[in-house]
Amino acid sequence: MEKDNDREMKTGKRQGAFDWKYFIRHIAIIAVPVALQNLLTTTGSMVDTMMLASLGEKTVGAVGLCAQFSSLMFAGYWGFVGGGMLFFAQYWGAKNDDGITRSFGITLSFMMTVGIVFSFLALGVPGFIMNIYTDKSEIQQIGISYLRIVGFAYILQVLSMAVSALLRSIEQVKIPLYGGIASVVANCLFNYLLIFGKFGFPRMGVRGAALGTVLAGMVNLLILLAFILKNRIPYVLEFSRHFRWNREFVRQYLQKCFPIICNEVLIGVGNMMINIVLGHQSERAIAAVAVFRTLEGLVIAFFSGFSNAATVLVGKEVGAGNHEVAFQRAKRLVYLCSALIGTACLGVIAVHNPLLHAMGLSGESYRIGTGMLLIYSLAALIRMGNWTQNDTYRAAGDAAFGSVMEITFMYVMVLPCVYLANYVFHAPFLLVFALCYVDEPVRYIIMQCHMYSGKWIKPVSDEGLKTIEEFRSRHGIKIKRKN
Repeated sequence: MEKDNDREMKTGKRQGAFDWKYFIRHIAIIAVPVALQNLLTTTGSMVDTMMLASLGEKTVGAVGLCAQFSSLMFAGYWGFVGGGMLFFAQYWGAKNDDGITRSFGITLSFMMTVGIVFSFLALGVPGFIMNIYTDKSEIQQIGISYLRIVGFAYILQVLSMAVSALLRSIEQVKIPLYGGIASVVANCLFNYLLIFGKFGFPRMGVRGAALGTVLAGMVNLLILLAFILKNRIPYVLEFSRHFRWNREFVRQYLQKCFPIICNEVLIGVGNMMINIVLGHQSERAIAAVAVFRTLEGLVIAFFSGFSNAATVLVGKEVGAGNHEVAFQRAKRLVYLCSALIGTACLGVIAVHNPLLHAMGLSGESYRIGTGMLLIYSLAALIRMGNWTQNDTYRAAGDAAFGSVMEITFMYVMVLPCVYLANYVFHAPFLLVFALCYVDEPVRYIIMQCHMYSGKWIKPVSDEGLKTIEEFRSRHGIKIKRKN
């Protein structure tokens, strides 16, 4: 790999060429296992939805709303994942083992705090949560019974996510894939046994789906730990070194994480507000939204692979001081992402008819679900490009720019448009849904300008700091200095 890096540095910096062969090969090495893992997870969610569809549209809608609460938890801890991967990738490129271990310790501590809070809310006040998301009493009761069990899975999911983020950042992408495969198989098996009461197991209905999620989370974590022990991978189990923090390290970590945390939390709250609007529609619309979110995961599965590729392929080079390579890679990642997302969207549209029917939609709910997929397929081309650029900036050390853009447009443009369309103008549901993406084209143009400016390369490692001024001088990049 070092020889490949040297070759790319020579061709990229001295001859002006770009090593596409190395680039595509390493995107595949990193992105494909991650995308495959998420694709399998989404497929598992689709199978779950198909099983729950036999219990009725209200059950599908209730579990879909519970998934939105899980997404809010995801937003709460993803800021620490993003910040952690910034440090993991750059320290990996700089070959700083102690930096990786300390970064993992502080990342895990913050993530677990979020997981414990959400687990407490799901187990302790599920009625309060469901009352926020919908005013349909029957859907609320179904959701309450689901949350009272699935809350136990949250801590397991947070632990697995922290470990997986570290493994992907150090280019051990196959281990999370194995854990994901085992988790999906376990989830489908346990759901089948517990939802329908097969082979002597009790027939638990929606509570069986929740318990299956808990058991699958246990399987995933155990598989990850087993491979870590087998391959003797450091960092994860070095507990005595996890908490060797000093004030300067914590300050630097939180300084990089803070914009990402604000981004994820505020965007999570904004999405919750949008989901509240969508959750107060007709029961058929609620069911369509739940199914759509599952199919949306198919597209996001492809994106997540590129997200991790951007973090590792760009962050590693910034950490190693190879800023020109990072700069050239980043610009190409965005366009490759859009091309792949377009392919994924076409694939979903091609098979949407049998999928929507298999997941319990018919009549009006089928019409709404089809409309949502068509709208999203157009929006995703730009939306995922924005996400890729934001992840690239974060990996290179610029956690603020993309976060400020996303938060600003969410609260200045998206939320006002959605609320006015729904509550003031009483617009059709699909128009309200389309306005959820009204900011994406404008933000894409701004993000592209920032991409080509090169100002987002801000290393945290000593090796990266040694060569950053040379890179900025070569490209005429001027950074305002803080007094």
